[in-house]
Amino acid sequence: MIGAIIGDIAGSKYEFAPHKSKDFDFMGPGTSFTDDSVLTIAVGRALTTCANDRSDLAEKLVDCMKEDGRSYPECGFGLSFIKWLLSDDRGPYGSYGNGSAMRVSAAGEMAQTLEEAVALAEATAAVTHDHPEGIKGAQAVAAAIFLARAGASKREIHDYISVKYYALDFTLSEIRPTYAFSAICQESVPQAIECFLESSSLEDAVRNAVSIGGDCDTTGAMAGSIAEQYFGVPAPLRRKALSMLDDRLRGEFLDAESAILRVQADQA
Repeated sequence: MIGAIIGDIAGSKYEFAPHKSKDFDFMGPGTSFTDDSVLTIAVGRALTTCANDRSDLAEKLVDCMKEDGRSYPECGFGLSFIKWLLSDDRGPYGSYGNGSAMRVSAAGEMAQTLEEAVALAEATAAVTHDHPEGIKGAQAVAAAIFLARAGASKREIHDYISVKYYALDFTLSEIRPTYAFSAICQESVPQAIECFLESSSLEDAVRNAVSIGGDCDTTGAMAGSIAEQYFGVPAPLRRKALSMLDDRLRGEFLDAESAILRVQADQA
């Protein structure tokens, strides 16, 4: 999850001010956590709470997202999500926005198998983003996270995503000049995965995401969540990101992270 938070913070300054370059002050002045971090942590909290009994996972996901989201109503939620968040409605609303994919880190981190990662991703998406493209985006990111965590090569990850989800038939250099803001899965998830595939580190993956422009806090979160599992997280980046969360979010993150590490240890 910390990779998603790092990507979110680093990209936050440039979401509506395209930079189109990898040369920028990483997590510098003017950056902050946004809805991507809030919901990543909320989903992690729900999944870890239900780690041993997923019979009420959907209800717990809604509870956690509404509880955390309502505490940060101005952190950048999309219009459809904020309407759902502040209402009494607990059902999905047919979205195929990339919110389903930005928050899915814990699904890929907790799963014991690729099939479980994909199933958990669907569960975390479907409570709001039940459109097939919304579910597909979450599944693609969770699958890439799991594969990276399991030691797959970039070529293996590329080929799996290309066959199962999206045609990764472009390079960042090709799309950078014209790529524009899009908050839907099918126009941002493939780009985020490519940002990881062309990277040499977690930071480089996020720099790639910022450099193409668009919804770069979210593409940064997605790329960062995969890169975290492939490259690991440098301690200074972790400390910086955690220092930029408030006490509540930092505590919830650390609790969820500890629970995920326990699950992974039990799997070993």
